[in-house]
Amino acid sequence: MLLKIILPVELAAEIEPHLPSDVVTVHVDSDGNFDDNPQDAEVYMNWYYLKKTTLYKVLADAPKLRWHHTVSAGVNHLLTPTFLERNLILTNSAGVNAIAVAEFVLTFMLYHTKQIVALQTLQHQKTWVKGLELQELLDKTLLIIGTGQVGREIAQRAKAFGMKVLGIRRHPQPLPAFDQIVGLDQWRSLLPLADYLVIAIPLTSDTQGMIDELALRAMDSQAYLINVARGAVVDEPALLKALTEGWIGGAALDTFVGEPLPLASPFWSLPNVFVTPHCAGTSSQLRSRLVALFLDNLNRYLSGLPLRNVVNQKLGY
Repeated sequence: MLLKIILPVELAAEIEPHLPSDVVTVHVDSDGNFDDNPQDAEVYMNWYYLKKTTLYKVLADAPKLRWHHTVSAGVNHLLTPTFLERNLILTNSAGVNAIAVAEFVLTFMLYHTKQIVALQTLQHQKTWVKGLELQELLDKTLLIIGTGQVGREIAQRAKAFGMKVLGIRRHPQPLPAFDQIVGLDQWRSLLPLADYLVIAIPLTSDTQGMIDELALRAMDSQAYLINVARGAVVDEPALLKALTEGWIGGAALDTFVGEPLPLASPFWSLPNVFVTPHCAGTSSQLRSRLVALFLDNLNRYLSGLPLRNVVNQKLGY
């Protein structure tokens, strides 16, 4: 019996050569247009920047869907009432960009610690200054909110620099490279200890706005906040106030509530903020890892084995 799967046009050519002979494909573009009849499809894989209109069109045109795989790690944009009522298996691609994100976090920390902006300014001014005070990451304290695959890759690299690594997760348990992990009931107590605070937690109803004014006021005045998760985990008006009034030392922000970041946003021009265009997870290896994950899960699906990265749709990750 043939299995029909719906593949995004952006990745179909890289997946299809590896499919077994009893799997047939239908392609779908970003607007939900199919190149064949999706009526009998059981599996759907979406590409990045999935529009709700496209998702709903796929759900309507493929009534026999059982499993939906997304190339993103975050799934908050998928878990709408329309999607949830279908009761599909949902898997995500958490972990495929973990190395890239972790390296980017280290880049942010070194950028701040080694005063790269000041050094580049001196270069542009053709000014040779001796005695500029640069810091080290050695013995600095890193607090990571979220100890999933991204958080663990960050911790591993930070430990190699001699940092003290603290973590926050829903169910605390010891993990390699972490000196201490606490639960969501204790996380605020660790904020004053952090030289660097990294947000690597999924966006859910519980985490939306968790980095609020109270959290920012609890941080050290020299602390540096790094967000590589979702913009809405942070209360942006409170963060703007914290940065302009000196509650914290600075921030590196790869994600925002509204993207692209509006031209009028004050975050663009704050001297203590490093803005990047949601690119921390970008890597030349990303596509091959996405393909490998999906093919492994497809083999599991065909064999009746448990799938990897199954999303708990009640928790949102």
